[in-house]
Formats: sequence, structure tokens, C-alpha cells
Amino acid sequence: MKTGIPNQEHHAVVGAGLVGSLLGLMLAQRGYKVTIYDRRADPRKGKAIEGRSINLALSDRGWRALEKAGLAEKVREIALPIKGRRMHDHSGNETFQAYGVGNQCIYSVSRSGLNLILVTAAEEHPSLEVKFDFISTGYTIEDQDGMSGVTLNFKNRPDILHDRIFGADGAFSAIRGKMTRTNRFDFSQQYLPHGYKEIFMSANSQGGFRISEDGLHIWPRGNFMLMALPNPGGTFTCTLFAPFEGEESFDNIKSNGDVMAFFERHFPDTIQHLPNLIDDWNSNPVSSLCTVKCHPWNIKSRVVIIGDAAHAMVPFFGQGMNSGFEDCTILSSLIDESKPNSEAEWHSLLDKYTRVRKPAGDAILDLALHNYIVMRDKTGDPDYLIQKRIEARIAAHHPDRWKPLYSLVTFSHIPYADAWSRGEIQQAVMNEIMASNDISENWEKDEIIAQAIKLLDAFESGTDTIDRPLPLLSTDV
Repeated sequence: MKTGIPNQEHHAVVGAGLVGSLLGLMLAQRGYKVTIYDRRADPRKGKAIEGRSINLALSDRGWRALEKAGLAEKVREIALPIKGRRMHDHSGNETFQAYGVGNQCIYSVSRSGLNLILVTAAEEHPSLEVKFDFISTGYTIEDQDGMSGVTLNFKNRPDILHDRIFGADGAFSAIRGKMTRTNRFDFSQQYLPHGYKEIFMSANSQGGFRISEDGLHIWPRGNFMLMALPNPGGTFTCTLFAPFEGEESFDNIKSNGDVMAFFERHFPDTIQHLPNLIDDWNSNPVSSLCTVKCHPWNIKSRVVIIGDAAHAMVPFFGQGMNSGFEDCTILSSLIDESKPNSEAEWHSLLDKYTRVRKPAGDAILDLALHNYIVMRDKTGDPDYLIQKRIEARIAAHHPDRWKPLYSLVTFSHIPYADAWSRGEIQQAVMNEIMASNDISENWEKDEIIAQAIKLLDAFESGTDTIDRPLPLLSTDV
């Protein structure tokens, strides 16, 4: 999509991952010359595809960005619909929890497959170039000696002058690293005590899926869990999330016998479906999980960060990619509205981007952190399952008054912070409902729905208040 903005500005995007490739394409579509730099070798050549391969959950916010860039139909070719969660207890019993209503679903997509589509589409644009094996070490803002702009610095390569730099280089961003040395720049980084390891579930002997392909499979086991998302061709990507240290931890799984004993103890129904369990365990590393918060997301008119570089999060609400894509939607929309042609106009635009997206980034990061606890500890709990059934009944009877937090986050475009606030109110209602006597026997009664709406009215009118942090239980990936 060309917007008719005539200019000679040359922007740099650092990072040719999902968000960087999409943003670079969107900038080129708006009339700018763009060069994307990536530290990796070209992922389309040989064995250059490296790093995380966890399947991604693509939902409405992500689809909106892809549609705006004209790539949605291409991505649909590799996307598998996921209608809900399939919870597995220790005895092998399975419970299905629908994500939404009607045809609402999320989509499982391969990280590497999606990246290939985005990089290829970016390179096909005549105003855009992608350069691999360019390791950025930071930047220098030029504002003297007749020069203006920002110089992008590289390891073992000449520096390159650009009008603006967009840092999309992930959780360990070199661009953000340089920004942290700016006066009054706030930055925090937190590692979870848990890590993850991937295991591949092959197709069955007929080339089909070994387990149901329409769900995100979860084996919750308290302080750890196993997840599985389907791929085209009958396979699943399985991921074990567990503590690094402790009694049941990665540190205590040292031998092939330990691996088998761990799975026989906690996931016995999966072993028949994991013929390469030992090989995958020994081949795939244990990776860490990290969150990042920072402020501001821009340095005046010259440098801005986006996606994980600005708000890295854990993957337990399925919104990491979607929130990064929504960053692209918001930023490109601000460009469409203001059509900046001066440094002052760009400064105003990027300041507005920070003001709009920083609260959203904080909110979804906090929700994702909380959701891991919920997925591990609550999704197999009988009281939790009753609460979900009650909420579904309230939403069915009063769709204009009650939307589950998951639906607000996944199937709408309201700001994440607003979804969080609404979720707190609804959870306050559910705290009262679940404290009722004999709720397990009476949850299907219409009086429960009426009571919930009455409580909702009280919280919304301010006659009852939320005076403590609420344990949000409306989750999920």
C-alpha cells in the first residue's frame, strides 16, 4: 500500500525477525527507503534457521497487522486453527475448554515458516533491502558539523548513516542497550526460575496427527507443565516448562533413565507419542525465559524500539508476537495520520507512540507472567473449571456486559491495559460467586447469573470497591 508520501528519508530497521520484517515492509509501503539489518545469516539458506522454534499463537491483533500489510492470505496457508485447550490429567483423561464462541479460534503457526514469509515479502518491495550478517553494536545520533540523522554502528563493518533507526532486535536488543545509557531511561529485566525444552512429536504411521489437532494440549502438573501445538503435516511441537533447580527440575534430569522416569511419572500418556524423546532431549537445549520493561521507547525523533526490544514477555498468554505486530499497526497508523515531514513532526509522532504503547506493553507482560501460574496450577483444578463454566454462562446470557478476559485480549483490539482493568472487575465478581456455599452443586442455576450481574453493577457503580490485588484466573494461552 503506497500512501503517496514523497520523501527521500532512509530508515534502518535492526532485526529481520517477525516484527522487524513486518515493520520494514510497512515503512516501505508508506514511501520510505528502508534497509533491514540482521545479525544472523540468511535464514533461507542452508542450516541458517536457528534459535527458538516454539510454535506461535496468532490471534486477532496479529491478523489485523498482517491484513494491513497485505500478507494475511499468504500466512493462512501455514496456519492451523486451534479452537481451545485440551487439558490432560495424570490418569490420561482429557477436558476441552473452548477459547471463544462460534468460530472464534487462534492459529498455530511455525515461527520459522512465518519469518520466511515476512522476510521474502519485505525483500520483494522495491524500496527495501535486507542485509544479513550485520551485527549492530548501537548507534550515534548526529547533530553537528552539518550532519543530521543517526549513525548505525556495526561489528567489523563500516558505520552507516540513516534518518531513523527502528530497533526490532529482540529481548537482548543492542539498540535498547545503547538507549539505557541515555539520561532518565528506565530499564528492568527479570528472569523466571523456569526454563523450557522442546520435544518433537512425529506424525503417526499414516502421516496424520497422533492427538487432536484442533487444540492446544496442556499437561498441568503444579510447578511445571508440558504443552503441544500442531504443525502442518501431522506433527506437534511439544514444550516442557519446568524449574531450572529443585526436586522436579531440569537440573535433576541428568541421564536417559532420568528422562524416561520423569515422563513415566508425570506424563505417562505421552510416551507412546514421543518416539524420539531421548534424542530430542539430548539435542535441544534448555532455554531461559526473560521479561523486559523500559521507558521511553524512543529517543527524540531518531531512535525507537518495538516488539520484544521494548517489551519482551514470557509466552504464556500467546501475545508476544501479536503485541509486536500491534506495535507495527499502531506506528504505521500514526504515520498515515500525521504524514511526518520534519524532525519535529517525527519527534511528536514517536512520543505519541511511546505514550500509547508503553501501558499496553506493561499490561500484557504482567498478564503473561500471571498466566503461567494459572496454567500450571489452576487449569486442572475442579473449582477453576467450575468458574470457567459459570463465566461462559454469564457471557452467553449477557454478551453486552460480560466478556472473559481471554476474549478481550485475544479476540478484540481494545488496549491491553483496559482488558486487564475489566478482568480485575470481573474476577472480583467471580471471587464472590465462588465463595458461595455449595457452588459446585448450584453453579448451573440462573440465580448465579443474576447474582453475578448484580455484583457487576455494584463494582461498576463504585458502591463496592476493589481494594486489593486480585488473583486473576481468567487466563490463558
